[in-house]
Amino acid sequence: MISTAIRVARVGSAAELAAAALVMLGFPALMLAALVPSVPAFAALAAVTYLADHYLHRKGSYLINRLSKVRAGLSIRFLIRQLLLVLLLARLSLSDDLIFYGAVACFIAFYGLQAPHGALVTLIRNRRRMPVATRNIDLKSRIRIPDAPPRRLLHRSAEKMLHLDLFAVVGILVSAQLESAAFGFFGIGLTVGLGVGYVLRLLPYVRSAKTPPRAETVLAAVDDWLAGYKPQTVLYFSGSKDSAYQVNMWLETMEQLDTRPLIILRERVILNNLAPTTVPVICVPGGVHLMNLDLSTVRVALYAANVGKNIHLLRVPTMKHVFIGHGDSDKLASVNPYSKVYDEVWSAGRAGRDRYALADVGVRDDDIVEVGRPQLAPIQSWQGVPEGRIPTVLYAPTWEGWDGNPGNTSIVLAGENIVQRLVTADPPVRVLYKPHPFTGTVSKDAKAAHQRIAALVEKTAAERAADSRFTADSAAMDRAKAELAGIEARLDELSGAGGTKGDEAEATRDGVVDVRRHEEIARLRAEWNDAYWRSFPSYEHRVITGAQPRLYDCFNVSDAMVSDISSVVSDFIASGKPYAVTDSGELGVEEFKQQNTAVRAAVILSNSAVELGDLLDAVRDPSGDPLADARTELKQYLLGPAEPTSIDQFNAAVADLAAKAEARNVGQQSRLGAANADPAETAELTNAVPGQRAASAGETDGVSAG
Repeated sequence: MISTAIRVARVGSAAELAAAALVMLGFPALMLAALVPSVPAFAALAAVTYLADHYLHRKGSYLINRLSKVRAGLSIRFLIRQLLLVLLLARLSLSDDLIFYGAVACFIAFYGLQAPHGALVTLIRNRRRMPVATRNIDLKSRIRIPDAPPRRLLHRSAEKMLHLDLFAVVGILVSAQLESAAFGFFGIGLTVGLGVGYVLRLLPYVRSAKTPPRAETVLAAVDDWLAGYKPQTVLYFSGSKDSAYQVNMWLETMEQLDTRPLIILRERVILNNLAPTTVPVICVPGGVHLMNLDLSTVRVALYAANVGKNIHLLRVPTMKHVFIGHGDSDKLASVNPYSKVYDEVWSAGRAGRDRYALADVGVRDDDIVEVGRPQLAPIQSWQGVPEGRIPTVLYAPTWEGWDGNPGNTSIVLAGENIVQRLVTADPPVRVLYKPHPFTGTVSKDAKAAHQRIAALVEKTAAERAADSRFTADSAAMDRAKAELAGIEARLDELSGAGGTKGDEAEATRDGVVDVRRHEEIARLRAEWNDAYWRSFPSYEHRVITGAQPRLYDCFNVSDAMVSDISSVVSDFIASGKPYAVTDSGELGVEEFKQQNTAVRAAVILSNSAVELGDLLDAVRDPSGDPLADARTELKQYLLGPAEPTSIDQFNAAVADLAAKAEARNVGQQSRLGAANADPAETAELTNAVPGQRAASAGETDGVSAG
């Protein structure tokens, strides 16, 4: 019943649900305490509403957002509590006392202070918002960006300002109980004085000396940096905050390019969720600002997602545009007809080319280039189950998708069956459950199934911990946990976690990466991953969510995987390990294999998951695995040859396309030069190039024409 209430209320836990109930029931109870009247009851209930409200805000509860939509926002809730306190005073026959008038005057004045306070906070934030935010770009030497205001002034500022009424509320309640106005007026003085002080404290930060330069000055500084850096290859990305992983997966590849790389983002939330990188990053929310940036030296633009905002860069003819995607699978997204807008579509192996040919969506075979998957380099090949360890099976289902197709994910129809059979397998195996980060965002059934699966994994993990058949080296685990804590502390120190973080302007000014720190963080993350797996028994079932450990880290500690039709399957094939894929849409084995290339070397599961025994047999006896050779062939078909390396293939494709872009631009300039004698023809050709500044011969430094 509680889980149902949590799902309906869209809260994250029972504690959050309880806090929401206390807020909703607290105010009617407050009114009752005021009418009775009872000062102790009112004080207790007021404390409950304060604390519950604060807890929900700290948790970022969905209900807080909903309350504001129905005109019961934060300031209204505080005002109602203050009015109920005035009602309490009236019911205590204090309406003719000075404290009553003092309370009314205090709350009116305090409420009046909210307007200038809110206006100043909004003005400061707006003035410090950059038209272009950057990372790893030196703007400090080009423009003046002053320090951000202290974080304590702006972080959750409305809540902090409103909570200043606590002094008045407490003082007035003490006065009502003790029948002495002194306490009340002392509290009133503190509330009003601190409120005025808060407003005055904000005033200096609206002065021009405390705000960044105007937009045109910032844009000119960015253009000046671009003119000196001369970027050649751009990774362009736009999306929601949950899609940051789609660009993060390409960061290491961008760092390994032979050309000068640049990352262009369109949403601030993506910049805030971007993984550490040494590549220069520009976040340009405004389409007009983007189209006015000097990107004339760029010859290749890479796109990781098909989104509407791509058009703002696709319109530029002086560069070649490539769809690289964010995974390689048999999903419909991998043959999106939108891909026709790009000059080329890059796939990992031959399978990607064949998918487009079969889909017949207008993408020409000549425009498809096989470049491998550089991101798969960290995936280790299988050497069999290590001596002394039980096999580990990873269950990594994809999410439910936008269209409600039951074949998208196994989690709803088959997930519990899969996990139940794995946790009860004999001989035993360990289960790692790592769901897609979007799981449950569209379908409540998928969210509920995920919660049940997670509960099952945790329950059986607890049962296994109490089973005398399973033993672990507690001392070694304690050492690993201590090592893990030390690594996390150092990572927090290096990443600035727990410290005071500046705003967007300050981050732009100071966001040039320290290469040594970046390399140390990369080393520490590898050490963290090693310590993490040693910090608990090798037989312990685990639910793994969040960014760490990464999916590929889970691949490397697993001996087999169960998943769905997604890029996860294609990536796992790089390991050569046995895998199973669920036919959730119940197409039948042959049809399922016919429609989905990546499952041709898989154990195909029905929704009952009765076929899991075949997968476990392959793990326990690799020499008798009937699908081993098929996996080897499929790996090359899906991901391309092992040699040359994927990053070498990728760099070669970038260089080839850059040469094509340069040849096109040289040809265009030649035609313009030939038309100089005819002004009408010159104007016609010039107008054919929209908005983007033409590159001069000197601006093409480092780009080979072939």
